Amino acid sequence: MAFKEALKLALQSLWANKLRSVLTLLGVVIGVASVIAVVTLVNGANMFVTTKFSSYGADTFTITKSPAFSTNPDDYVKYAKRKNLLFEDYKYIHDNCTRCLYGMGAQQAVTGKLVHNTASITDAQIRGLTSQMPAMQNLDVTSGRDFTDADDDHASHVALIGTDVQENLFAGTDPIGQELRADGVPYTVIGVIEKQGSTFGQSQDNFIAVPLTTYQKNYGAQKSVTIYVKAGSAGPQLERIADEVRVLMRASRHDTPGAEDSFQLDTNNTLVEFASTITKSFGAVLGAIALIALVVGGIVIMNIMLVSVTERTREIGIRKALGARRNDILMQFLIESAVMAGIGGIFGVALGVAVATLITYFAGFPSAVALWSIVAGLLMATTTGIFFGVYPARKAASLDPIVALRAD
Repeated sequence: MAFKEALKLALQSLWANKLRSVLTLLGVVIGVASVIAVVTLVNGANMFVTTKFSSYGADTFTITKSPAFSTNPDDYVKYAKRKNLLFEDYKYIHDNCTRCLYGMGAQQAVTGKLVHNTASITDAQIRGLTSQMPAMQNLDVTSGRDFTDADDDHASHVALIGTDVQENLFAGTDPIGQELRADGVPYTVIGVIEKQGSTFGQSQDNFIAVPLTTYQKNYGAQKSVTIYVKAGSAGPQLERIADEVRVLMRASRHDTPGAEDSFQLDTNNTLVEFASTITKSFGAVLGAIALIALVVGGIVIMNIMLVSVTERTREIGIRKALGARRNDILMQFLIESAVMAGIGGIFGVALGVAVATLITYFAGFPSAVALWSIVAGLLMATTTGIFFGVYPARKAASLDPIVALRAD
């Protein structure tokens, strides 16, 4: 039997039993859709993590009190006992690091209330930044001016604002030169930051930035800061600068010789690799659950194909009596199960992409469709159909034509 004829017979059989075919396809559709949605969301999360951490550049490293990520609960107790990183630690590195020529900064942040005239925002982020931090964080000023060293030195009451703050507090007016209050403290707006967009459904533009020295006068100087150092290039140069900064930090914090660091020094690559490992593990677990749905769909296909063989026993007998070979019958039923699963795979891919897109739209969770996942989804669906269609097909092909013709 020609492949084209077998495919035609398979499609006719599926069309003749539309409701049964649709119900049979549901398992495959749900399984493939789950796999595609999981892969799309995990891929999007990985891209977001890479972009977020790499926005500082591969030549930037951070010094913090504790790691950004940790999977060991016991570590939290150890990190909590560490001394906070203070502004004095940053100043010590800034004044003594001989290789730190490409940029260095520090920041702190808190959530607070912003007020301008009768308008207010209750959940804005108030960031304290040193003068080099906006450039290091790629916070480009679209109007007005950026921070200067003088703003740091004199603890000036000036602020850069995000676009959400501009729209909510200064709608229809130019905010430059106007005053707003952050937790009751007045600041003069000197610049507006370029729109950053949203991440995981949360706007990245609902913030103001003030000089870190001013921030600490209002919120205290004893909370831990995050220090950023730009090395100029990745590789050996970054390692040399990181080694010098580590020595200076240990001296500033009086770490005893032989003791482990009382701080965490991480490069962006380290953070990206760790976060990617977490998202991949998360995706592997969800993917395994989704594959169970695909296996269930395959079992449903096998059961329906067995029913189909029973219903069409006489038809098989007639075809064999007219000269159909065993391989012809085998091919017909294998193609029928593969086509059924393949169609389910196509609908599953479409549904999976649609689900991921809706999650991105409503929840803000990043997603990115990978071409390989679509191809893999279709191959998995078709392979499932063939695998679970082998037994029914072999059963149909092994029927004795005389016995089959006697079937009711």
